[in-house]
Amino acid sequence: MREAQRKAGQPIRYDGRWRDRDPADAPAGVPPVIRLKAPQTGETVVQDLVQGEVRVGNAQLDDMILLRADGTPTYMHSVVVDDHDMGITHVVRGDDHLTNTFRQVVLYRALGWEVPAFAHIPLIHGPDGAKLSKRHGALGVDAYRDMGYLPEALRNYLLRLGWAHGDDEIISTEQAVEWFDIKDVGRSPARFDFAKLDNLNAHYLRETPDARLAQLVEPFLRTHVPDGLDAAGRERLFRGMDGLKQRARTLVDLAAAAAFYVRSRPLRLDDKAAALLDAGARARLARLERALADTTPWNAANVEAVVRKVAETEGVKLGALAQPLRAALTGSAVSPGIFEVVEVLGRDETLGRIADAATAKEAATLN
Repeated sequence: MREAQRKAGQPIRYDGRWRDRDPADAPAGVPPVIRLKAPQTGETVVQDLVQGEVRVGNAQLDDMILLRADGTPTYMHSVVVDDHDMGITHVVRGDDHLTNTFRQVVLYRALGWEVPAFAHIPLIHGPDGAKLSKRHGALGVDAYRDMGYLPEALRNYLLRLGWAHGDDEIISTEQAVEWFDIKDVGRSPARFDFAKLDNLNAHYLRETPDARLAQLVEPFLRTHVPDGLDAAGRERLFRGMDGLKQRARTLVDLAAAAAFYVRSRPLRLDDKAAALLDAGARARLARLERALADTTPWNAANVEAVVRKVAETEGVKLGALAQPLRAALTGSAVSPGIFEVVEVLGRDETLGRIADAATAKEAATLN
């Protein structure tokens, strides 16, 4: 049957050859399938909540199988019965299921059941315009969680892919519940854009309370601190969160930036940090440590004043002292403001890390 239809350029579907035959004509020993005797004339009309009125000629629909030869039900049969038994009133799904809907509506009507409201929403496409699939990367919600996206940011982003409320880009979950109406969902597919999701997630990170954010980021810190965080590390993480979250896009970014606050001494240095701690820089750090020892009260402003005074005494620009200090305290050449860092670390941890760097025979030995 299929081969003949292919040669004739016809759609591949059951041709109805047993539709009106006498069952006595059936060959012996061949278990039959059970098909729906669907209407062959007229149209099946669906009043879709998103797509509007959609029609298909019944001549385009064949007598679909309801029960296979072994007696098991097909998907088309099962989903209709299941939805009816569960009292489903609205079916919301991707518009790639629209063809199935016409067949299911025919079955609902054949069974004398009320047809639920259908809403077929547009699919999400990848950056290349093709339907989002595994080759585009993450698909499951758990994958986006593991990539460091906040639930509220992902909800906001997915909502805006197919629906709009004026020019609003930032829409809280509470606002979405209040404003959403399915009739406003667009009909065109949307492209998934990670750059836009990153920007939206960054906004939600900045708006998240520091205590909650510190809890959320802790699992991501296991990559950087396999033994976990101690009480002092958690306290520093909380105190440093406000400065850290201003620059992060995801919880993964945030964990990478926060790792130096929770690592134990002596710090491992990256290559750029190690290059900053030559013999001259280490000697200056040793003198800085002594100058800082009696700084009271310990805060960013007072530490900055001491560092500036030491730089002036040493006859070097502020950066020549501040950058080695950054390397000693963070293990990196990049961090939040260095005087913010010393306040978060506190006196004992700051002086201890400076001493580690100043007394190392070679900076590279800290790697």
